[in-house]
Amino acid sequence: MTLLLTVFAAVASTLVWYCSERARTLKAGILCYLFWGASLMWLVDAIFEYADQRAQYFMPSGADMINDAFLGLAVIALGMVIWVAALLVSDPCGVVKKTWQGEAAREEENGCHDA
Repeated sequence: MTLLLTVFAAVASTLVWYCSERARTLKAGILCYLFWGASLMWLVDAIFEYADQRAQYFMPSGADMINDAFLGLAVIALGMVIWVAALLVSDPCGVVKKTWQGEAAREEENGCHDA
């Protein structure tokens, strides 16, 4: 289930990155790298787990499937958090800088500026 979820996330992020110039500006490529890397990791995990369990690999319990689904969703959420952090640090559109400058200008207008 983790492999399936991360592959879907990787394909979706790749399509968005490929089709949208704005997505490339907003560094959607980072998501592609994160999700394709996670997909590769889960693929290797699945290969080794299959080598160990053989036919049992294809008959997981319901609890195992739910745990795998939650793990896959957690990996996707973590990838999104990393992307947002990278986006805020690089600030490709200057939004964070404009916000900070706007705050400084408002502080100066209100007399709240310490320096």
